[in-house]
Amino acid sequence: MKRWIAAALLELGLAALCLLGAVASWRNAQRTTVFTGSEHLPPFEAVRYVPPLLALATALLIIAGVLLIDAVARVHQGRAVALRAAEPMS
Repeated sequence: MKRWIAAALLELGLAALCLLGAVASWRNAQRTTVFTGSEHLPPFEAVRYVPPLLALATALLIIAGVLLIDAVARVHQGRAVALRAAEPMS
């Protein structure tokens, strides 16, 4: 297997792992609290977000995006080199 293909596949795999980590972090960042009502106030539910987990999810999404862009660039550059090598010499 060519080196650029292995590198692109590795980057795509790491990007997928980063996306999974971002989804897990985002889901764990939500804290739901249920407040019971009283005679003057109705019951309600509040959702609070944990900032460090949101920051982690954002960072993982950025890293996944960079890895994805790099993998696409590697594939595009590798195919261009492969096509030039396959052309007959004049």
